[in-house]
Amino acid sequence: MTPTTERLDELASTTLLRFATAGSVDDGKSTLVGRLLHDSKSVLADQLEAVSLASRNRGQEAPDLALLTDGLRAEREQGITIDVAYRYFATTRRRFILADTPGHVQYTRNMVTGASTAELAIILVDARHGVVEQTRRHAAVAALLRVPHVVLAVNKMDLVGYAESHFAKIADEFTSYALGLGVEEITAIPISALNGDNVVEPSAAMDWYPGPTVLEHLETVPVSHDLTDCRARFPVQYVIRPQTPEHPDYRGYAGQIASGMLRVGEAVTVLPSGRTSTITAIDALGQDVDVAWAPQSVTLRLADDLDISRGDMIAPSASAPAVTRDIEATVCHVADRELTVGARVLVKHGTRTVKGLVKDIPSRLTLDDLSQHPQPGSLAANDIGRVVVRTAEPLPVDAYAESRRTGSFLLIDPADGTTLTAGMAGHAFAAQRPAARDDDEGWDF
Repeated sequence: MTPTTERLDELASTTLLRFATAGSVDDGKSTLVGRLLHDSKSVLADQLEAVSLASRNRGQEAPDLALLTDGLRAEREQGITIDVAYRYFATTRRRFILADTPGHVQYTRNMVTGASTAELAIILVDARHGVVEQTRRHAAVAALLRVPHVVLAVNKMDLVGYAESHFAKIADEFTSYALGLGVEEITAIPISALNGDNVVEPSAAMDWYPGPTVLEHLETVPVSHDLTDCRARFPVQYVIRPQTPEHPDYRGYAGQIASGMLRVGEAVTVLPSGRTSTITAIDALGQDVDVAWAPQSVTLRLADDLDISRGDMIAPSASAPAVTRDIEATVCHVADRELTVGARVLVKHGTRTVKGLVKDIPSRLTLDDLSQHPQPGSLAANDIGRVVVRTAEPLPVDAYAESRRTGSFLLIDPADGTTLTAGMAGHAFAAQRPAARDDDEGWDF
């Protein structure tokens, strides 16, 4: 076996961690990611040479490691991150997919995108400025998206003399705030991304800190991709009917299993119609299998000839979700235009898109003290609040706490297709919130 083959086999056996970085402008997110890639030997020679050349052209003597992730021309010219930059790297202990997200308030929507699939979020804070509004907003988004692990990276410790008391004050303030949002696990690490302190190697200047470096924590934090213990959900993406002489009666329902396991012979219910049948066959990569699990892409065949199309969901009859036309959820509004009570929207849930109406906006989260502002009437860009949406057709919506895939949805502008709001059904922050109104006046459906 060659060294290259051994390395590939080694990487194939390691676990995968998806994580996102977030923080205010100039907190050093891209520099941290660049340092992480550089010091973990995950940067190719030609990439480092290109960064060195770009840095010299900007009058910098040392390579600006932030340029390893700031790939857009506008980002390099302005010295900021605009788009989500995805990077892939690996160590001997774990493989990583990271999303470096923007810090500007107007790009918070991109942070939602980057963190939506993350198991861990690194939230950076400038040691000189401490916890600011955007820090609180990013913590709220991480809590909203139920990111299991949150790391507070107090950056630029070199600019405050590596003072332990300064770090402790910021860590205590952030931890108290994040716990109030419902974040369960918080790890605080003092770093200097520019100098590499506590990023990959321990810092000699902060020997008072006994914890792991950023990379050590990323390599050892427990993560689980096992969705097989969840209730099975199969959103139908496509109906396959080849109608060939070899398969004159073939009818299969293709899609990706969102969660759980499906077995041949299992009784299932098709939603939202409520019709029932039994799985007679499962096709995976052209082979018949007896069982399939998330996140495999498969084709199901059923015993009965039912009216099933894209947007329907197939689930075990014993654990099928309830269907509803009224969705109450916590949302992050990502569009520049406001979301108002009475607004007509499209609701995209899984592979199904239906018409909807914003029935109520019961509250908006105040980031400073986590209080709920009752009945705000509208949500502006980057606001986090509660909404009640009435849909024209029933949807099989799970609670987001039970399934990130089938508990989430998007609100879309029916006029131009703009994404307005990202919603998490049934999710609520730890703070108290007022009850939703239940009047139906003025509804067309």
